[in-house]
Amino acid sequence: MTSFTSRISGFHRLDVAGRLARLVETGVLSEDASGHLTAGGVVPVSAVDKMSENVIATQALPLSVALNFRVNQEDVLVPMAVEEPSIVAAASNAARLVRIAGGFTGEADRPVMTAQVQLDDVPDAASAPAKVEARKDRLIAAANDAIPRMVQRGGGCVDLDVRVLDEAAGVVVLHFYVDVGDAMGANLVDTVAEAVAPKVQEAIGGEIGLRILSNLPLRRMVRVSARVSAEALGGDEMAERIVRASRFAELDPFRAVTHNKGVMNAVDAVAVALGQDWRSIEAGAHAYAALQGGYKPIAVWRRTDDGVEGTIEMPLAVATVGGSTRAHRGVEAAFEILGTRDAQKLAVVMAAAGLACNFAALKALAGEGIQKGHMRLHHRKAEAEQARRRELEERR
Repeated sequence: MTSFTSRISGFHRLDVAGRLARLVETGVLSEDASGHLTAGGVVPVSAVDKMSENVIATQALPLSVALNFRVNQEDVLVPMAVEEPSIVAAASNAARLVRIAGGFTGEADRPVMTAQVQLDDVPDAASAPAKVEARKDRLIAAANDAIPRMVQRGGGCVDLDVRVLDEAAGVVVLHFYVDVGDAMGANLVDTVAEAVAPKVQEAIGGEIGLRILSNLPLRRMVRVSARVSAEALGGDEMAERIVRASRFAELDPFRAVTHNKGVMNAVDAVAVALGQDWRSIEAGAHAYAALQGGYKPIAVWRRTDDGVEGTIEMPLAVATVGGSTRAHRGVEAAFEILGTRDAQKLAVVMAAAGLACNFAALKALAGEGIQKGHMRLHHRKAEAEQARRRELEERR
């Protein structure tokens, strides 16, 4: 991350050209990337035709930056691609309050993904764990033989375990844990699963079933915390209200799902801006929320002596290589703004953005209600809709 301040006063009052110019002035955006974004950030159809099937055009989203973020003692501008204006504003405002208390702190686990190998009709399922344990080193070696380039880069299979899902039916699943470096890792772990499946079958018998990654990567977690003082909130009463609102989500799944949606508002927006698999991220987050038997919030806020403290913990598989991270010019520009190509740092920033949006929502709900701020920001969107209607009427 570059050494600059993410606290850019009056940024939202500049026009689009002025905002881009400020980013170039700060050194986070190159002239080349600025030129691409100035031209509308449109990727040629010839390029996107290679990214998907049956392409007919491109569909644009606003690309914004959330300000004021300080993460692990470094300032960072957070790119977001989203059509909802309140998400960017909420994240920026919350980050400003957190910044007063020192900013966000966090850590991300080593980027270890999970490959699943399923076997059915295993003749003695109860003995499968012991049989696998006896061959563990050989199975891990076979996994690494399938991905030699990743091993050369310092990654590779680091562990495995066995789960007997249905002893009577002989359903057994092995998890192979693969360090995928700065990649999201889906293709790598799928390669491992397919390569080792025959070896597993030799060890325990049965019929080979599915061989694929899991989108619940519990060894690839991210944890972030933040504090906000009661003084910054306007007093102890607001701090108490925020904590009570957070507690509501812990008690009620109907509230928890909306609470978590507020987290994912920001996480998804950053993911889209940076070409991540937001569908995988969403699936993993909500599965983790329900993992302990009952759906729970992935972010919680507690009272401290001088304010509130929030924590977020979730699985987060993100990449700075592969996919569209290099193939899409707009994604490359967003990475320039972010200022890092380290997947673990990216995970911490994304979780910080999620925690910020969650806090902003709780603060609004505990105070004036969610609608006042929403409607203020939606007014501009309504003006754009009216202008579009007038344009269509004139064409008729």
